[in-house]
Amino acid sequence: MRWRITSLLLNLAHAIDHLMLLVFATAVSAIARDFGVGRWEDLMPYTTGAFLMFGIGSFPAGRLGDLWGRRAMMLVFFFGMGASAVLIALTRNPWQLALALGLMGAFASIYHPVGIPMLLRHARKPGITIGVNGMAGNLGIAAAAISTGFLIQYADWRTAFVVPGLVSIACGLLFMKIAPAEQGAPGKQAVRQIELAPATRNRVFLVMTMLAITTSILFNFTTNGNGELLKARLPILVQQPALLGMLLAVVYALSSVSQLAVGRLIDRYPIRNVMLGIIACQGPIFLLAAFSHGWALYVTMVVFMVLVFGSIPFTDAIIARFVDDSIRSRVSGMRLAVSFGVSSMAVWALGPAVKAAGFGAALLMLGAVAVGSLLITWQLPDEQSIRRASASPSPQAA
Repeated sequence: MRWRITSLLLNLAHAIDHLMLLVFATAVSAIARDFGVGRWEDLMPYTTGAFLMFGIGSFPAGRLGDLWGRRAMMLVFFFGMGASAVLIALTRNPWQLALALGLMGAFASIYHPVGIPMLLRHARKPGITIGVNGMAGNLGIAAAAISTGFLIQYADWRTAFVVPGLVSIACGLLFMKIAPAEQGAPGKQAVRQIELAPATRNRVFLVMTMLAITTSILFNFTTNGNGELLKARLPILVQQPALLGMLLAVVYALSSVSQLAVGRLIDRYPIRNVMLGIIACQGPIFLLAAFSHGWALYVTMVVFMVLVFGSIPFTDAIIARFVDDSIRSRVSGMRLAVSFGVSSMAVWALGPAVKAAGFGAALLMLGAVAVGSLLITWQLPDEQSIRRASASPSPQAA
């Protein structure tokens, strides 16, 4: 029972992680008005630090998770996220906001390389475990949209940060009481069980990292830009933040279910085949979205977010399938540091790109990124050939 509650808290932590990172994107117009910034596009670059720290902080977080302890690092996550959210609410100008968001990004970087390996350590079916966890994270995005919209309309944008921050602190206190103590750091006790040929291992790691970059670009650009995209192409939402939040929440809630389906497929079929099926659909739907308006755009947004969210579990599934538990946090931290470090530039470029070329050109660019994802996925080794190679006697053994 203690582990079930701990698992629930680990999934809830994923929701908090994504919720806190997306409050700014939903509240950016309100914050711009409060700070006297002319346009929301001009304020978007100030959140780059949060996503940059979210990326580069993942590697030291993963290392500490393996060598110090995942339970201890999760406590740092819960309390750090809560404290930084309150600090954001106290800011009075864009540069203070940027620094506080960067601090929050550093604490947010802990979850993926620490919380997911902790969850997978005892998982019998890693695919569905990753799917449920991914759904929880994306429901956090939905919660960010709806809670921020309502709190802005009926309170202010500062309250939209404080409320989830207090929830995070409360979860940390419960986690401290419930989560079982570790019998030593994972990196110092796990027995290595997964061995790959060096060439295969390097190929898997390269594909995993490159795919993480393209997936993160699509994820960051869409989740940070969808609110303003809807306002641009459904003008009735400009003065209705609560309705906008509800519509975005519906998009993210529906899209999050795709991760459950993908998780089940990963447990039953080769990862490469499932990945190719999902990613091949992304390019055409972004092309369609680039020329859609009104409610047709909204329906198209649901579809492309289903595909974007559906591709998220793949890199974690690759790690679970090919990487030993003793180094999972470090490997996960490495790929997150690279992918989110690069894709944070998508957040920085969102405002200037839309201001210069419009959302149509931005969506076409995302379609091109999706095509790149497809080409990268083709390079992932087939699992059956890996198993045959592993089963074959080596020349030295012969």
